[in-house]
Amino acid sequence: MKTIIKIAFIISGIVSSAVTTSVVNAKELELDKVVAVVNSGVVLESEINELVNNVKKQALAEKQSLPSDAALRTQAMEKLINDSLLIQMGERMGVQIGDAQLDTTIASIAKDNGGMTTEQFRQKLVTDGVNYESYREGIRTEMITNEVRKANVRRRVAISPQEISNLVELMKEQKNADIEYNIGHILISFPDEPTQDDLVDAKDRADKVINLLNTGSDFKKIAIASSGAPSALEGGDIGWRGINEMPTLFAELVDGNKKGEVFGPIRTGLGFNIIKILDIRGKETVEVSEVKSRHILIKPSIILSEDKAEKILLDFLTQIKSGEADFDALAREHSEGPTATRGGDLGWSDPNSYDPAFKEALATLEVDGYHQPFRSSFGWHLVQLTGRRTLDATDLNNENRAYNLLFNRKFGVEAIRWMKETRDEAYIEIFDEED
Repeated sequence: MKTIIKIAFIISGIVSSAVTTSVVNAKELELDKVVAVVNSGVVLESEINELVNNVKKQALAEKQSLPSDAALRTQAMEKLINDSLLIQMGERMGVQIGDAQLDTTIASIAKDNGGMTTEQFRQKLVTDGVNYESYREGIRTEMITNEVRKANVRRRVAISPQEISNLVELMKEQKNADIEYNIGHILISFPDEPTQDDLVDAKDRADKVINLLNTGSDFKKIAIASSGAPSALEGGDIGWRGINEMPTLFAELVDGNKKGEVFGPIRTGLGFNIIKILDIRGKETVEVSEVKSRHILIKPSIILSEDKAEKILLDFLTQIKSGEADFDALAREHSEGPTATRGGDLGWSDPNSYDPAFKEALATLEVDGYHQPFRSSFGWHLVQLTGRRTLDATDLNNENRAYNLLFNRKFGVEAIRWMKETRDEAYIEIFDEED
């Protein structure tokens, strides 16, 4: 169903998340407003206000200027609509982030923030005026949406053996492999099948952005106000990337240029792109931990319930531990994953490339250990960790490294395209107050 965007007045106090009316002491209370309906979900006024306030607090801490409240509100609305779609999709896929997994992630965030403990990090958030429980649930939402995005976009990324071979050879010859660029990105998007008027309008807006940037306007402020990319609320900052880790078009423009350079507008299938080199540094030596594992995947269906799928794998685990059955043979006969033909062997991989639930399960295991059956976005897994090693990623110019670079390069573009398609197929109705 095509997306429906409708601008209308909200009648104060009539619509709430429960669509109820309360009367206390004969006075009507104003309830939280529904500002958008997204399929079977809603976006609330309070959610938009909280996200906008969080962006403002972050900007204040970083001494970053911001666009108007109206522009911030628009970007917040876009993000919350996307999140709602992904959360609903996650529910249908059975994606769950348990408290233990959430606590581990928050502990990691706390450690990255000056080596704090979780409790120290919580106290800092509270001191900064952040509601910790809301923050915690926000992290859970981000984890679910990331998992759903990965599961759906991963299958759209195709990489040929020739591409891998070409990149391996290129990396051997490159002289700038030790340089990283902090890239800013602004996307002035147009529809999937744009008319000439759409293209002209988008190009005009992109040219205006370029003019603003060339006359000294703040890139991050303009990105928050104008960009249609997922990184908009982060000021367009897509992080540090080596020349092989960014889309080819970006790499060709950035390679060899200086900090502060602005490029664009460059037309792609998604819109007109504007990029800026925010900073440049020497590539840091990075150690990559890789794991080797094997698994048996059982996918629930109308015929096979969640409980039954879990029970099948519990029975397999009992048989394996007692010596009655062999993991390899069970995987070849019963696993529904693409690795079934090789006994479920996943080979050596960076655990960050896996579904978060799968990554978390592997992190708790010793080599040769088995994990109790668990649910990921793909189905139920029985997994064994068969190896763990550490490699120097700065010198890892092999096929596996090349594949990961190509995957990450293509993933970002496909993620934007997939999100646009998802929105086009959704029912979205927006109720908002006129300025």
